[in-house]
Amino acid sequence: MSSAPRREETPASPPPVKSAMRTLDILELVVGQERSMAAHEIASALTIPVSSLAYLLTTLVERGYLTREARRYAPGPALRQLAQGHGPATLADRAAPLVRSLRAQLNETASFFVRRDFEIEAVVTEIGQHALRYAVEIGARAPLHSFSAGKAILATFDEAELAHYLASAPRISFTANTLVDEGALRAEIARIRRTGIAHTHEEHTPGIVGIGCAVVVDGKAAGALSLAIPAARFNDSIEARATDLLKRYTAMLADEAEAADPA
Repeated sequence: MSSAPRREETPASPPPVKSAMRTLDILELVVGQERSMAAHEIASALTIPVSSLAYLLTTLVERGYLTREARRYAPGPALRQLAQGHGPATLADRAAPLVRSLRAQLNETASFFVRRDFEIEAVVTEIGQHALRYAVEIGARAPLHSFSAGKAILATFDEAELAHYLASAPRISFTANTLVDEGALRAEIARIRRTGIAHTHEEHTPGIVGIGCAVVVDGKAAGALSLAIPAARFNDSIEARATDLLKRYTAMLADEAEAADPA
């Protein structure tokens, strides 16, 4: 007895995500023009509600895919990098998604800093969305002794480097809590070496607690991840979560850096 042919069902393709489709529509429209476009022109051309468009445009500007001048938008540097090829990823490139993840998971300002002589410089930052928050700008610098990321880097110095720093670097008191005394700073560095985590308690900015962890590659600090949290929101629970994430993410960055340059 012959059996009837069996019809096999093809799984349905998932429906497109509206926000993703709109984002691509915006990019294709703006790139296809030979001039910058006003928001109302984009909204009219693509029939996107103004409220939705404002959010999408802000996100594209923040990520560098569009630039904004006054109320007009044009292709940004991130699009050119995609077209030309980015080249080898830097440590900052690798840190960027982890910084975004820190901000998303804790909703607090997260940053990646690198050392510039006796200072640190923010090269990646994501600002928390609470009304009460601390903002760090790309390119902003701070002394090593007053930021948690800076203290984390100081704790990786060998004795000769630390002695040179303590003898040469100016140590400004930003608040009554800033550690400037050599003995107090040495004791703090010893604690950081034991725990792997650096803290600042309103030492650079009143009302702000910092938590930082160094990215150590081949025995040297290549940078540091940190979080800036208003003291009013800081508690044991958020400290434990922040500590766990910082240690995991700095270890991931160190592993990626060593894998990229095995020599």
